[in-house]
Amino acid sequence: MSRWILRGIEVLGRLPLPVLRALGVVLGWGLYAVVRSRRHVVHTNLRICFPDLPPAQRRRLALRTFVAFAQAWLDRGWLWHAEPAVLRQRLRLSGALHELEGHTPTVLFAPHFVGLDAGWTALTQQVDRSFTTIYTDQANKVADAWILAGRQRLGGRLFGRIEGVKPIIAGLKAGEPLYLLPDMNFGPEESVFVPFYGRPAATVPSLSRFARLSRAKVVPVICRLAPHGYHIDVLPAWADFPSGDLEADTASMNRTLETYINAMPEQYYWVHKRFKDQPAGVTPPY
Repeated sequence: MSRWILRGIEVLGRLPLPVLRALGVVLGWGLYAVVRSRRHVVHTNLRICFPDLPPAQRRRLALRTFVAFAQAWLDRGWLWHAEPAVLRQRLRLSGALHELEGHTPTVLFAPHFVGLDAGWTALTQQVDRSFTTIYTDQANKVADAWILAGRQRLGGRLFGRIEGVKPIIAGLKAGEPLYLLPDMNFGPEESVFVPFYGRPAATVPSLSRFARLSRAKVVPVICRLAPHGYHIDVLPAWADFPSGDLEADTASMNRTLETYINAMPEQYYWVHKRFKDQPAGVTPPY
């Protein structure tokens, strides 16, 4: 990704939001038409996760997925560059906000919906606590610098995966909520295979592990792309989590995640190869 493209996203972010979202529709349609490999991934994921959905409806859902993905990427032009007053107007934080008060160790379960960066931005701007999250370096160094600057714009600490768990646990125990996105396939080495929409999916048990090691509560944060910008909903803390059984906890996380996805399936990150790694003897679907 070149500096000119990133600069273009920043400039487009100054447009009125309805205009920017309309451009996102056009870009999403274009990506769906041109990026065949990623379109195949989305169709495969939807076929696995929604087998009872008629093919025509799955195709429409796939197209809406590309549109939501494109709109969210263009939105980073204002998320990471607009004036603070614009952010407060467009990022509406609501729900069980009392869960974010005080200094209780807290792990925020933030699934990979397209609004994940909007959620982080809203929390770091509008909640009087210091937040942390885990960052994966991007292969493209220009994009990497752009993303890091955007996510650090309003504060918060980003831990690289190579730093290990000790600084993360220390932050949790010091009262810094961890914004955790554990619902991707990060490889089989540190994952457990638990069902996701009925199919084994390599899933890191980090949500249960971090909650157990820091004696933290788990609070879901669900980010929804909306006409006004984004709605960030803080849900009540989960009861009886963690249980002490990493695999059972991770399976429970996936089951609950499915209910969140079913409410807005077009906004989930279906462009990711969620079923890339499979148990021995099982052929990946892609």
